[in-house]
Amino acid sequence: MQADRPTSNDDAPSAAGVRVPLRTVAGVRVADTSLVRRAVGIAQANMEPYLFNHVMRSWLFATLIAERDGIRLDAEVLAVSAVLHDIGLAEAFAGPLRFEVEGANLARKLAVESGVDARRAQLIWDSIALNSTPSICLHKEPEAAVCLMGVGLDWGGWGYDAVAADARGSILAEYPRLGMKRGFTRAICRLCEQRPETTYDNFARDFGTRFVPGYRAASMVDALLDAPFDE
Repeated sequence: MQADRPTSNDDAPSAAGVRVPLRTVAGVRVADTSLVRRAVGIAQANMEPYLFNHVMRSWLFATLIAERDGIRLDAEVLAVSAVLHDIGLAEAFAGPLRFEVEGANLARKLAVESGVDARRAQLIWDSIALNSTPSICLHKEPEAAVCLMGVGLDWGGWGYDAVAADARGSILAEYPRLGMKRGFTRAICRLCEQRPETTYDNFARDFGTRFVPGYRAASMVDALLDAPFDE
């Protein structure tokens, strides 16, 4: 895509004290490192188009939210976290764990292989694994919280007015939604049908309960009351 080409050699300091090369994507200045480019390549090669566009919009919205609020953060960590936050929904990376954890494991491995230190790699893991658990993720480090805000804006419209209308328009023009609501619903319902055990303790159970015939989530009440203790 045109917007994915570097447009200058500008850079900016990140919260980690490392100067990060920048490029312009849909009018937004974002990190442009080899790790970020690799993450974008993996996402584009393996995600359905609607899902790839979603993760790109999430990254751009998150970046604008951080700029608006003056939040100083690690732009490379934010980029990798946002771009790969749904990679666990791609068939190529499906596994026995919650899709968020499958994606977090992949992203952390990619970061470590690219020379990212253990602390920053773990922050990428946390940002992805917790991105659908806002009651925890919003209280994590700025990278994780802001990543969630960008995802939440694009997914559920939370904080919709946090990004100016003209900026939203530019982002949506570059990365249109392509039936996001229907596509994402189908993806989560497939999880509920094929790997229901990974959906009982996250938001996916809501999709299973509403849309998947015969779906029945395990109850934590039963787990407590059926525990093998006398009382």
